[in-house]
Amino acid sequence: MSLKLKLTIIASFVLIALIILLRPYYLFITKTLKISPIKTLFLSNDIKTYNNRVNILLLGIAGTDHDGPNLSDSIMLLSYNLKDNYLTTISIPRDVWSEALRDKINSAYAYGEAKKKGAGFVLAKAEVETIIGQPIHYGIAINFDQFEELIDYLGGIEVNIENSFTDKEFPITGRENDLCNGDQEFKCRYKTISFNKGDTFMDGKTALEFVRSRHSIGSEGTDFAREKRQQKVVEAIKNKLIIIAKKINLSQYEKLYKLADKLVKRDISNQQLAVIFKKIILGKKFSQEKIILSEDFFVNPTINLEKYDGLWVLIPINDDINIVHKYIDCKLEKATNCERLKPKREENR
Repeated sequence: MSLKLKLTIIASFVLIALIILLRPYYLFITKTLKISPIKTLFLSNDIKTYNNRVNILLLGIAGTDHDGPNLSDSIMLLSYNLKDNYLTTISIPRDVWSEALRDKINSAYAYGEAKKKGAGFVLAKAEVETIIGQPIHYGIAINFDQFEELIDYLGGIEVNIENSFTDKEFPITGRENDLCNGDQEFKCRYKTISFNKGDTFMDGKTALEFVRSRHSIGSEGTDFAREKRQQKVVEAIKNKLIIIAKKINLSQYEKLYKLADKLVKRDISNQQLAVIFKKIILGKKFSQEKIILSEDFFVNPTINLEKYDGLWVLIPINDDINIVHKYIDCKLEKATNCERLKPKREENR
């Protein structure tokens, strides 16, 4: 038998083995995820973009076990630059006042869904666009009811806690309307949770408490601190998902997809997500930056409260949202000295 014939036979066996090995993954991609490998590899025009960026609104929704199940506990923008392979995450305070809604922006998704199923994203995108000054192309809403289950499936996450804190008023699920045997302070509705500074392993329940805590004394009791904690957990989940993606395990892929599909509502398709992931994987070195719209840009008004229907809200410092727009534009363009654009604080109004 000639060497050429031997090599042909070996190559044929290798090809057959690859087909047998990869066929289940091909079927998972094409049948379950409904992704076209050809479109993913060669087409990008299915993605909506603005200045080479695709902007995705990420909402953390309270879930059916809580009062206001469609209120947004967390609001974050994912802005991915397809050209530079650069991801910017922007955390947005949930208590920013919306004149159009006569309420906080965290109610936008809920109002939209109450009017028409699927309209939550339309209204939430419109409201957040006015704050960040950028068009938003897609929306993803994560149901916190199943958030715990996802983290447990991932085997937990590792999070670096910047500051120790204790929250003595963390709400207990299911006791929102408990009369507490006449206790006027309704103490039975709450429990105490504590976190210590440093690297901490968290299961789903612990991570959910970490991102939801709102009543600790000191700096960690602010919404700005919550936004930092939320970004840390999102980052930790992303890192775990990357580890899983690198392991060729069809069974694990299928279980993870079913779980994620259950807790996520979205108006972006698997095909569109696949094109974005292809850009991240095949593009030049991937990098990212986190932006938190902190108290540098917003203030809680202490007078004229009737203007805000008596709610505790945040408004742009000096009532100038354009300052926020300019700062975000500067950061997205990776310009230098963007910090100079932060406003000088004046008296609350």
